Amino acid sequence: MKDREQIVCVIDDDLSARESIVGLGRSAGLNVEAFASAQDYLAARRAAPAACLVLDVALPGLTGLELQALLRREHSDVPIVFVSGHGDVPTSVQALKGGALDFLTKPFDPEALLSAIRAAIVEASRPGRPDPRRFPERQARARTEAGRGSGARAIRGLVGPSDALADVLADVRTVAQTGSTVLIQGETGTGKELVARAIHELSDRKHGPFVSVNCGAIPTGLLESELMGHEKGAFTGAIAQRIGRFELAQDGTVFLDEIGEIATELQPKLLRLLQEREFERVGGTRTVRANARLIAATNRDLGAMVKARTFREDLYYRLNVFPIMLPPLRNRRQDIPELVEHFMRQLEARLNKQVRAISPAALERLQQYHWPGNIRELENVIERAMIMTQGTTLEVPRLHNATVSVAFQSDDLASLNRTHILGVLEATGWVVSGPHGAATRLGVKRSTLKYRMKKLGISPQRPRSRVLDP
Repeated sequence: MKDREQIVCVIDDDLSARESIVGLGRSAGLNVEAFASAQDYLAARRAAPAACLVLDVALPGLTGLELQALLRREHSDVPIVFVSGHGDVPTSVQALKGGALDFLTKPFDPEALLSAIRAAIVEASRPGRPDPRRFPERQARARTEAGRGSGARAIRGLVGPSDALADVLADVRTVAQTGSTVLIQGETGTGKELVARAIHELSDRKHGPFVSVNCGAIPTGLLESELMGHEKGAFTGAIAQRIGRFELAQDGTVFLDEIGEIATELQPKLLRLLQEREFERVGGTRTVRANARLIAATNRDLGAMVKARTFREDLYYRLNVFPIMLPPLRNRRQDIPELVEHFMRQLEARLNKQVRAISPAALERLQQYHWPGNIRELENVIERAMIMTQGTTLEVPRLHNATVSVAFQSDDLASLNRTHILGVLEATGWVVSGPHGAATRLGVKRSTLKYRMKKLGISPQRPRSRVLDP
């Protein structure tokens, strides 16, 4: 029997769509099973639930939303990603409020669907994971924990005893009780999306959807459509109406990551949305009201971009209502032991490992490293170490400080990112993808890294043999 982490179930009555999703998943190394109806899926269910359901809305007999409700009544915690040609706002909002992790419309973006499926698999494997649809219980628990003190454990996933983190958590609790726009700033991998989710989960919008958009991973010409939607026929390839992220997030929160990557021609439209709380879909004339809180994040110096006239000053002030600055991991080294323990416990079930402790030498090595990739890099290092460890004590291979230490001589975040990416590319022999490639080491998708390389003027080179850790 395949275990939970290995099975993705696709339920779609459209044979073409079903085969397309199955092929996409299998080409990415996933174990995929397909069903033409909800009844077929229910009849074939096994004792161990799937890692993810990729579910259409308009199914014969039992609809996708009805299947979602049935699974909820059964207290099934299988994560659901909807992929549907019926992308109207009420349906998508109902699906997200019902606990779906994502709602994509057909024709879907293959990269976006794979990303959603992988996120669902990670969510399914999280030890002690609560039912994602039991929002009242989960949020009551989060609020209770948040009121127990200023310690970092008060908010799920933000781990460590440092004063630097405690200051961030105090800001999170303060601004969560308001509806104000938040700008989260910090280097890559410092946990900006985790902080944004914490703000959402502690706010009065906690029952609404949390919709995340990586502005740096979406081509400039498509970002407006992604955020605000488009009408059928608005441009070549717009074969159906698409509901934008701001509509999907009604009564919830929109998180715009890498806000500094938004093109100057789109910035006035985002400014109007923030000021007037309304917008029009691409190719449309009807004004749509937006009732979603905005949290933005960036690893760039927006103030410097304003001076350089690459970012609008009025938009910057609209975003910077309540700024939160996240400290890099090198400035909160005392958090590393608890972070390591946190990641080890998360990974144990997914990797089927029984690693109970970390050796003192390995922990010292982790605390001496400067972590240019911050918490995301630490998580990747711990996962690789867990995979390689054969016994019950975690051992960590040697880490290369010299590779990217020059990156932190500059206060310019764009320069820092370019130097860091170049350093990681050199360390991996200019291999971009794969388990040992630069994208994996940086904790980003291959397409995101290639986009960033192009943006920063980094020309791809022929992969060469990398130097292995001794």
